[in-house]
Amino acid sequence: MAGVEEDGAAVPEFKSLVQMDPYLKPYVKDFKRRYELFQKHLLLLEEAEGGLDQFTRSYNSFGVQRLPDNSLFFREWAPAAEALFLTGDFNGWDKFSHPYAKKEFGKWELTIPPRNDKSPAVAHGSKLKVVVHTKDGERLYQEKAVIYDWVHWDPPHHYQQVHPRPKKPSSLRIYEAHVGIASPEGKIASYTNFTTNVLPRIKELGYNCIQLMAIMEHAYYASFGYQITSFFAASSRYGTPEELKELIDVAHSLGIMVLLDVVHSHASNNTEDGLNHFDGSDSCFFHAPPRGEHSLWDSRLFNYSSWEVQRFLLSNLRWWMEEYGFDGFRFDGVTSMLYHHHGIGTGFSGGYSEYFGLQVDEDSLVYLMLANHILHDLYPDCITVAEDVSGMPALCRGLEEGGLGFDYRLAMAIPDKWIQILKERKDEDWDMGNIVFTLTNRRYGEKCIAYAESHDQALVGDKTLAFWLMDKEMYTSMSSLIPMNSIIDRGIQLHKMIRLITHSLGGEGYLNFIGNEFGHPEWLDFPRAGNNESYHYARRQFNLVESDQLRYSQLYRFDRDMNWTEDKYGWLAAPPAFVSAKHQEDKVIVFDRARVVFVLNFHPSKSYQDYRVAVEVPGKYPFSLNTDCRTQGQAITK
Repeated sequence: MAGVEEDGAAVPEFKSLVQMDPYLKPYVKDFKRRYELFQKHLLLLEEAEGGLDQFTRSYNSFGVQRLPDNSLFFREWAPAAEALFLTGDFNGWDKFSHPYAKKEFGKWELTIPPRNDKSPAVAHGSKLKVVVHTKDGERLYQEKAVIYDWVHWDPPHHYQQVHPRPKKPSSLRIYEAHVGIASPEGKIASYTNFTTNVLPRIKELGYNCIQLMAIMEHAYYASFGYQITSFFAASSRYGTPEELKELIDVAHSLGIMVLLDVVHSHASNNTEDGLNHFDGSDSCFFHAPPRGEHSLWDSRLFNYSSWEVQRFLLSNLRWWMEEYGFDGFRFDGVTSMLYHHHGIGTGFSGGYSEYFGLQVDEDSLVYLMLANHILHDLYPDCITVAEDVSGMPALCRGLEEGGLGFDYRLAMAIPDKWIQILKERKDEDWDMGNIVFTLTNRRYGEKCIAYAESHDQALVGDKTLAFWLMDKEMYTSMSSLIPMNSIIDRGIQLHKMIRLITHSLGGEGYLNFIGNEFGHPEWLDFPRAGNNESYHYARRQFNLVESDQLRYSQLYRFDRDMNWTEDKYGWLAAPPAFVSAKHQEDKVIVFDRARVVFVLNFHPSKSYQDYRVAVEVPGKYPFSLNTDCRTQGQAITK
């Protein structure tokens, strides 16, 4: 069959998906229904809104817009509101002098003419607030927000980005970063600090992509940026919008792509400075409770079937691409979006029945299909990454096959496996077969981002891999001026080996969290009441790498050379590795990928000479990367 043609539109290339995975054939009706819903939404957007381009540029007609004559046009969507007023510095915080006019479909509009001198009535940098009168007679208004004010940003000179977006790389090496912690100092670091001090490090280390966390504005710093209050605002904690634009422009000049960690899976529960109860109702952008509430995250869940919610979210993606020049997105919380149970109390065994049927939220699934279609259609080199722990089939296959259209998914089982091993297993009990299984257990034809640890593994309550390996010895024994003890020796070698085998065997892309490339000690903990608002653990101690007298520099150099060796041989872009040995007694794993042979000895006490390994191509194989080398992982041309 060329597609799924019974009773409706075909899934054009479903046959290719079934050839790759015949076990999906019984679920043909599910794929057909999803694809038809996607096509229906797509057609409606094209017909009713003058095309996708106009619909996804709705940020040019909502919020505040300066017109050619310097009049200011305001538009909001608040369908349940009784009245809307604009107040702020410009009118002395008068709550009633500037009412919005009610329009159809729940929209409200206001036009403010320019001043007598033809300048805009609302000056750049002044504060604004929308006053909402509800049908219950309540007035939703706060002159000063809890954390942030709405500041009108319209500078006389905007930063103009001059460097083109880099092309999508065949091998994706991601540096996951948080701007606020990107400094050794105990404070919130800035966009400018990141541009000046961190971007050169990322380039030197050989990463070709940055994933920026906590950029979308969030009132609570310790939420790590996952409780969004303002979707169309870059966090002002780190500086101005122009400084973020410069950061991205400079990254592009270095050939580095920049992905935004986008949170469309939920929104902050805040009412004063968030979307919750925006028009006085308990729905508006969200499903009404209980469907519209996430019980574990204490946050609100979007109604993805709503026309205006689709406008808001799809325009939001387009805005970040156009306004700031981002190159794609890491979609947070995709598992929560895909299922009505949000993954709560659910263990995914891999049984296909878990991915189809009534437990799947097809509204949000179709939204993700629309998002991927629009992004890849408008920006061919755009990269989208899904944070999904469930293993949803076809998540990273093309829409024409019935997939969701993501480029990559995060291989979330890998870091959990390494933490489990370090917590629960003695060195002599490491299971070579289980390690290989975890690193290779992924859906064929769907690209994965492998990582040994990310921000999740370093949060308070856990700790970095380096600290699991070396713990308190890192405080006293990382100096190269003293003899290396057995704990540090073991820790440094395993840190290198864990990262190398994850990099080379675990996926089609690789991710490292800021600072972990050099074995950052301890853990992450943001300032909060429980730690006396301390920034001590909310920073990255790059100073540890600066001295050759500390062994952190060995780990830094190995990470650098590992990335540049991959850049030379391209194993991430190659087909999956062929594992020729996983010897449990010897604790040796051997595999080849991209005509590079990897031999890893995990035995805690035995070394081997003249160890025989199988190779695909006979010949002499010089060392390209050696974890025993203390000065560098030396890249050697064969």
